This record gives sequence, C-alpha cells and structure tokens, in this order.
Amino acid sequence: MTVPAGHFLLGPLLKSVSRSFYLTLRILPAGMRDPVGLAYLLARAADTIADTSLIPPGRRLELLLGLRAQVNGEPAGGALDAAMLDVASQQTQPDEKVLLESVPAALALLSRFDDADRHAVRGIVTTLTEGMEFDLRTFPDETSGQVAALTEWDELDRYTYLVAGCVGEFWTAMTFAHLPGVLKASPETMTARGIRFGKALQMTNILRDCGKDLRIGRCYLPAVLLRREGLRAEELFAPDASQRAAPVLFELTRTTLDHFRDAIDYTLAIPALSLRLRLACLWPIMIGLETMALLVFNDRWLDPASVSKVRRGDVYRIIARSLPMALSNAMLRAWCERMFRRIEARIVARAA
Repeated sequence: MTVPAGHFLLGPLLKSVSRSFYLTLRILPAGMRDPVGLAYLLARAADTIADTSLIPPGRRLELLLGLRAQVNGEPAGGALDAAMLDVASQQTQPDEKVLLESVPAALALLSRFDDADRHAVRGIVTTLTEGMEFDLRTFPDETSGQVAALTEWDELDRYTYLVAGCVGEFWTAMTFAHLPGVLKASPETMTARGIRFGKALQMTNILRDCGKDLRIGRCYLPAVLLRREGLRAEELFAPDASQRAAPVLFELTRTTLDHFRDAIDYTLAIPALSLRLRLACLWPIMIGLETMALLVFNDRWLDPASVSKVRRGDVYRIIARSLPMALSNAMLRAWCERMFRRIEARIVARAA
C-alpha cells in the first residue's frame, strides 16, 4: 500500500520518533512493515500525550481515552482535535510536535488497511493505551513530590503484558498473517513465547529506568518485594538504596532471564533463511541481555546519574556481530548461554 501520507508517516516521521526501534522496523519483511510501523506511531502519539507533564493527569487521561476511541473508529470531534493541537503546541521536541499533528493522517491511513490489519492495529493500540491509563490512574502527579509503588508481583506482571507483552502477541499475529508457513511452532506456542518476549524487554526497561521513574513518583518494584528487604518506595532515594534493594533487582533479573529464554526459543523458531525476521527479533534480545549485564554489575543502579544503558557504539557492534549468529542456531544459543552465565554468576557473587 503506497500513498503520499503513508510515505511520510512510515518513513521520515517514523524514523524521527522511533530511535533504535526504527532499525528493527526497517529490516522487517515488507508485508509486516506498514501495520507494525503504524501501530508504533499511534502508540507513540498516545504515549506522548500520557507523558506530557505540563498537562494535569486527569486531562491527559481524557485525551488518551479520546484518541483510543478514534483509533477504534469513533468519528473525530472538533474539541478533541483542537485539544490535541494544543498538546502538540506544548511539545519541546519538534518531532513529537509533528507526530501529534500527524494523528489525523495516521488515522486516515489506518482506515485504508484491510480488515484484518486494521483490527490488529486497533487491538494493539487499545491494549497499549490501557497500560498508559494504568500509569495515570495508579501513580501521583509527577510534580507532587510523592511516590507510589505497585503492590504485588502479579500487578507488575499484568503491567508488563499491557505495555509490551501484547506487542509480542501482535507481532506473532502479523507474522502468521503476512508470512504464512515461516514460524515452525504452533500459533499457541509462538503467541505464549511472544508475550514473554515482550515482557522480557519491558522488565529490562523497568529495571534500567527505575531511578528515573522514582523521581517522577513511579515505583514499579512491587511493595511486597521491597518489604522483604525492610524497604519502602520512599527509601529508594537514599544513597545506600541500590545496595539494600539489590536482592529485589536480582529476583526480578532472574524472572527477566526466564522470559529471555522464551524470546530465544521464539527466534529459533524462525528459519535462518528468513534472515530479516530473525534479525528483527535477535537485535532486541542482544541489546536487552547486554543491558541486564550492565545492571547487575552496577552498584548504583537506582541512581539516575548512573543509568545502565547500552551505548550507541555498542549497538552498532551488536548489529555487526548479529549476522553470523542469526545464521547459526548453535552460535546464537552459545552466545546467549554465555550472557546468562555471566549475569547469573554476578548475582551469586553479589549475594554472597
């Protein structure tokens, strides 16, 4: 499907707002690229609304729900469109301003998709915005000076599904729809693995960004885990918090590694000859495991000035190393097992 608006939305605009994910999108086979790219753009627009701290959370929630309704086919309203433009005018990042101004064009493009792709994009954007809604309803205003924590592990697990596990589900559905016969396991098996794949990536992001999120009042570390270490969310700003909360990091890291094992099985179910699709899955796994290694070696992991982030140069190094691994199941398994052993050995050493 080629239309002028689509060329801009799924080309220059997508590149400007998707950062490293654009690399994955560009390498996707052509049939998957448009629905995955448009779903990303709409979700990114919704996320921009949800994160615009100059607007009160209640108003952001109203706009988020309005955008979700439009994605699901409700007619555009003048008041909502005007409000969206007002939010766009307050963006300090030019790319995000253009993104919000382009929402009507993105919705028009969605209407041109066939029924199956349109239904799938609406489904994934709806679920992702439910995760954003959860944030706005659960945590205090970023400027309040307060902090709130999730309560139980199940709450965190559900959240990781809403904001990322569902992406693995969507990705799998798109693969079966546009590349029939490529995946070598059943839809049920691949969907379950895909959900855990997404959860692995989101758990990585949560642990990496924990210090930054605390400063805006959001603690995704469940209170039940903090209490085991005699901690409350309010105490995670202390200089010794990284050390005291290390057992929580290690427990959540073990869960994340279990998810990554399913992500590897997911990738290995893609034939090596489907190289583009394999690489699209392999890159986030490699970057994610490198990030987890940085985290467990970081004695100040809760300090936002010491974030465990893979550097741009290392991303390019990972991409360069990925090609031979993508062609060899044995090499891919061996690299991942080395990363698992390195991370797990560090956990054992720090826990001793």
